[in-house]
Amino acid sequence: MTFAPVCHLDQGGAVNPAPTSRHAETSRAPSAAEQAHGRLKALILDNALPPGAQRLESELALQLGLSRTPVREALVRLQQEGLVEITPRHGMRVQPIAAADMREIYEVLNSLEPTAAELLARRADPAAGLERLDAACTAMEQALAAQDRRAWAAADEAFHLGLVELCGNRRLAGMVMQVWDQSHRARMFTLHQRPLPARSTAEHRRVLDAIAAGEPERARDLYRRHRHRSGAELVSLIERSGVAWL
Repeated sequence: MTFAPVCHLDQGGAVNPAPTSRHAETSRAPSAAEQAHGRLKALILDNALPPGAQRLESELALQLGLSRTPVREALVRLQQEGLVEITPRHGMRVQPIAAADMREIYEVLNSLEPTAAELLARRADPAAGLERLDAACTAMEQALAAQDRRAWAAADEAFHLGLVELCGNRRLAGMVMQVWDQSHRARMFTLHQRPLPARSTAEHRRVLDAIAAGEPERARDLYRRHRHRSGAELVSLIERSGVAWL
C-alpha cells in the first residue's frame, strides 16, 4: 500500500505538490474543483491558512487563479472533512484544532504505530529494506544541526509514514492514515512553539536500531514511549495556545 505524502509549502508560500506515481501520471487530469480542494487542503494542513483564518470565496479564487465555482465546491468538501466552516456571504473560516481531538488521535497512534515497529523487527531479516527509515533519521539529524524545523518535520513525517508502509499490515497502515491529516496539521501548528527536537531525533534513531537488531519488544516499547511523550507535549501546547477557542 502506497500513500501520497502531504503537500508542503516552499519559502514563497506556493504549494509543492507531492510526487505522482506512474499510475497517477497516466490517469485523468484533476478537475478544477479537485485542484482547488487539494491546494486549499495543503494550505490548511501546513498552517499557511491557520486556525481561525477567514477568507472570502472571491479572495480564495483569486489566490488560486480559479473561478469561484470550483472553489465553492472545494469548500463544501473541506467543510465535510471538518477543516473549515462555511459562513454565507462571509466565505469560510478555518476550524480550530481541538486538544480533545488530538488527545484521541494520539491514543490511536499510540496503539497502532508501536505495533508497526514490532512487526518490522519480527521479520526474518529485520535489517533489510530499512533504507527509507535510515535516510529519514539522517535527514532529521542534519536538519537539527542546521536548526531547520520545516526540513526536520518533513523527515519526521517520512519516518512515520515509512514505518507503517513497511510493516506489512495494510489495515494497520490504513487506520493510521485515517487520522494522519489532522495530526500533521497539529504538528505543523506547534512546530515553532516546541524546543529544537533533539530528543525526538535521538528517539527515532534508537527505534530504528532496535528494529534492525531484530528486537521487537524493545522497538515497540521505545516507540510507544516516544509517541506518548511527543503526543502529551503537543496536546499541552495546543491547550496553552487557546487555538481551540478561536
